[in-house]
Formats: sequence, structure tokens, C-alpha cells
Amino acid sequence: MDVMGDKATLFESGRFVQPAGTEPARDELADMGEAAEETRLALAAQNGDAEAASVLGAMLLRRGDLDGAEPQLRTATAAGDRAAANNLGVLLHQRGYAEEAAGWWRIAAVAGSAAAAHALGRYHRERGDEPAAEYWLRQSAEQGHVLGAYALADLLEHRGDAGARHWLRAAAERGHREAAYRLARALDRAADHGDEAGADAGVTEAEQWYRQAAARGHRRAALQLGAILERRGELKEAGRWYLTSAKDGEPRAACALGFLLRDAGDTESAAVWWLRAAQEGDGNAANALGALHAERGETQTAERWYRAALTAGDDNGAYNLALLCAEQGRTAQAEQWYRQAAYAGHREAANALAILLLQGGDATGAEPWFSKAAEAGSVDAAFNLGILYAGRGEEVMALRWYERAAAAGHAEAALQVGIARLREGDEREAERHLRCAAGGGSAEGAYRLATLLDARRPPEPAHELGEIVHEKTECEEWYERAASQGHRRAQVRVGMLAAARGDVVEAARWYRKAAEAGSRNGAFNLGLLLAREGSEPEAAVWWTRAADAGHGRAALRLALVYARRGELAEGQRWADRAVALGPAEVAERAGRLRDALRQELSA
Repeated sequence: MDVMGDKATLFESGRFVQPAGTEPARDELADMGEAAEETRLALAAQNGDAEAASVLGAMLLRRGDLDGAEPQLRTATAAGDRAAANNLGVLLHQRGYAEEAAGWWRIAAVAGSAAAAHALGRYHRERGDEPAAEYWLRQSAEQGHVLGAYALADLLEHRGDAGARHWLRAAAERGHREAAYRLARALDRAADHGDEAGADAGVTEAEQWYRQAAARGHRRAALQLGAILERRGELKEAGRWYLTSAKDGEPRAACALGFLLRDAGDTESAAVWWLRAAQEGDGNAANALGALHAERGETQTAERWYRAALTAGDDNGAYNLALLCAEQGRTAQAEQWYRQAAYAGHREAANALAILLLQGGDATGAEPWFSKAAEAGSVDAAFNLGILYAGRGEEVMALRWYERAAAAGHAEAALQVGIARLREGDEREAERHLRCAAGGGSAEGAYRLATLLDARRPPEPAHELGEIVHEKTECEEWYERAASQGHRRAQVRVGMLAAARGDVVEAARWYRKAAEAGSRNGAFNLGLLLAREGSEPEAAVWWTRAADAGHGRAALRLALVYARRGELAEGQRWADRAVALGPAEVAERAGRLRDALRQELSA
């Protein structure tokens, strides 16, 4: 039990005994001066001075001389000194006589000692008598006793009483650092559940109390303050508070400081702080060290740190071990670690395990893990469930999961929903989802959105060859986005639009990109462009590539080229190819050409 006294009236007299650990220790008096003071007080006490006996008892109690202090305190108490009664209670509590101590605290508290009321309230709470504890703690708090206010707040908060915050604030305003920290945490929690304006105000006030607690050496407050500043982008100040907290022994701050240093490019210093945090049992830091060594190719060291993270209770350790094993081709071990993490509730591990099982042909075993991961919030797992159901032909269930993943921002899921809505004829919903897909980076989503917008465009007037029109429609912008991501059909379409506005160079560039990526339409269109520009030999090269890939029109063009050159047999061969490839219009023209070439050859 802390040593107590009545701060309000007895501090200057020396009769107040500071609560242990709540304020910095006073400077030591010179040995001779303290001995002289003690002698003076002893003489005065022997002459019946109750106040001197009280101060002397408090002095000896601070020193730990219980045997010397007790008679002095009893003498002063008998004379009605309430500070002595309080301190006698402290002494008896230290000796193990809790009930007798409580009796003296009651006497002092009734006499108006806030410190004694606080001690008596704590005594009753330790014994489970909460009504009595609240009564005495409230007496102490209402007299302005900071420890009483904090203890009352703690009791009320334990019961879920809304009045707790008032007393936390009262204690915090009087400099109690733990009260300031807990008040900040309460404001943080309230901000998480409030409206936007209230949340902003709550965060601002929480930051102020974190600052107060952190300035008084509260390491968790320094950690929270660093996190607030980091989220706001004030990284330099955030680093200072993380450093303060880490030096005071907070492993989470050391870990956070490591991530700040890594992001700044200083991986060596980051590793030092991660090591310090990991050695103190921080699983996140151990995982970070594992990842650092894995990047360097030091797989054995990485595995050791991942295991350390797992030992510290961080399920990411098992997940990272699984990833490490999977990269090394150790599939059986990867499955084992994925399972361990998944059983512990790691949703991405559950999704990865399901993928592993699916790749092994176990769709039945994969489905429940996909479901578990999706229900836990894994967007990828929800999308994968959609793929699984679609593969079985269960379109309704597939769409349900695609919609769930799309609602969480999954671009490819949004694409699938958009395609489904197009099939249903709901263009408005289709456009909304295709925009989400395209905005999320889906090349196919951008292409399909462009085609949807393209179909709505009114026809534009034709432009003369070489006349460049700089204005681009929205659909062309989406085509270009898809094309820049390597979408071959989009590349062909961008080329066609460029050609339509007379930009031959741009058209050729996009046709060539598509053709080189394997697009037969791109190769055919590039051939047309080259032929118009007078480069028929090069055009024939691209038509050959297109025809070999199954493009009937390209085969017909080649038949005509070889016929004009007089290479009738080669022309007939390509005409036969065009007839086989079609479409019907091409097959008809190619058939007539083939018959003419055959007659020519047989003449």
C-alpha cells in the first residue's frame, strides 16, 4: 500500500508522506542537516508536541524504519492528528495488519483526510465491497485527491458506468499520466463509433491527452501518439515518439520505429529495432525480420524468425512459413503451415490453403476453406468462390459471391458482375460495375466499358487521311487505358479509331503492338495500313502471320497478292485457306478466286 498523507494541509509541514511512484523523489538533505532536524523533532515529541511526533513518524516511515515510526505515529494519533492516523494505517498495512490499518484510515477519513479516504476505498475494493469502495473513493475524489479520482474512475469504468470519464478527466487534469492515457483511449473508442465531425473532435482531444501522458513518460501513450502522427503523415515527429517509447521498453514502438526506418530506406537501422522488439516477444517484429532475411535469400534465418513470431502468438508466422515453403516447392510443409494459420483464424491462410487444395484437384476440400476465408472478410476468397461456383455452372451462387467481392472493391469480381448485368440487359448496373472494374485496374473491364460507351456514340463524320483530330471521346480514353495494359483487342480498337481520324502513325503503332502480342486482327489491320502506304511486301508478312492464326480475310488478301504477282499456285493455296477459314462472305469471294486460278492453271 502506498504511503499516504493529507496533501492539502500537511505537505509544507513535512507530515505528508508522498505516495510511492507518483512523483519524483525529493532531493536528499545533507546528512548532518537531516540528523539535526530528526533530533529537533524527537526532542519536541518527547516534550508532548503531537505535530512533531507526526512529522517525525512520517519521516521514519519514508525511510522504512517502521519500528521507529510506529510509536511516534501512535502518540500523534492519540492526540487527534489525522495525518498520523492515515500514516499509521499505511504502516500497519505494510506490516500485514490490513483490518487494523483500515480502522485508522476510517478515523482519518472521517476527520477529512482525502488520502485516507482513497486508501480506505482501495481496501474495500480489494475485498470486493464495491459500494463501500465507491463511497470512500468518491469522498476522496470530491476533495480533489488525484489518486482518489483515478481509483474512482477505474471502479466506475469496470462497471461500465458513464461517469468514469468525468473522473478520468479530473485526474488527468491534475497530472495523473495513466488517467490521461486512459481518457485518450476512451475518446479514441468513442470517436470510432461517432459521426464524422464528432470523431474528428474526439481524435483531436485524444491526441492532446496522449501528449500529456507521453510527456510524463507514459510509454504506451507515446506509442499511440506516434501512431496518430504517422497516420497524419508527420513521420519525423512520429519517429521521435516511437523512439521515446521504444527506449522506455515498449516493443510495439520499437517495431513501429523499424517500419518507419525501413520505409525511409534504412533497413539496417530498422533491423536493429526489430531485433530489439522481437527479443522482447513482439511477433510482428519477428515476422518483419523474417521477411527481411527472406528477401536477402537467407531462408534458414527467415524461417527461424517466422517460428519465433509463431511462438510469440502471431499467426502470421505460420502463414509466412507456408509462403516460404511454397516458394521452395515444399508443398506438403506449406499445406501444414497454411492449415495451422487457417485453423487459428488467419483468413488469407485459409484462402491460400483452398487454392493449394484446388490446384491439387481437391475442389471439395477447397470449398469450405474458401467459405471460411470469405466469411472472415477475405475479398480474394469471395472472388475465388465465385470462380468455383461458375465452374460448376451454378451461376446464381457465383454471382452472389462476385457481388460480395465487388462491393469490397475487387476489380475482377466487378468485371464479372458487369458482364452478368450486360447479359441481363441492365446496362446501367453493368456500366457501374464495369467502371469499378476499370478504375480498379482491370484491362478487360476498361475494354468492355469502352465498348459499351462506344455503342452509344453517334456516328462521326469521316475525315480525310492525314487530318488529325485531337479530341478524344471517353470511350477512346478507356480503350487506351486497356491498350496500355496490354489488352490486344483494345490495342486494335485504338488503332482503328486513330486511323478513322487520320492519324496513320498512331494507328500503325497500336496495330503493331497488338500484332506482336499475337493479335491476328492487329496483324491484318497493320497489313492493310502498310499496303495503303505502298509497302505491300511488308503487308504480306503481317497478313501471313494473321492467316496462319486463322484470319480468313488475311488469307484472301494473300491469295490476291500472289495472283497479281503471277504466282498462281501459291494464290490458289491461300484461296483454299480463305474458303476454309471464312466467314461466309470471304469464303464466297475466295471460292470464286480459287476457281479462276484453277482455270488459269489448267489452261
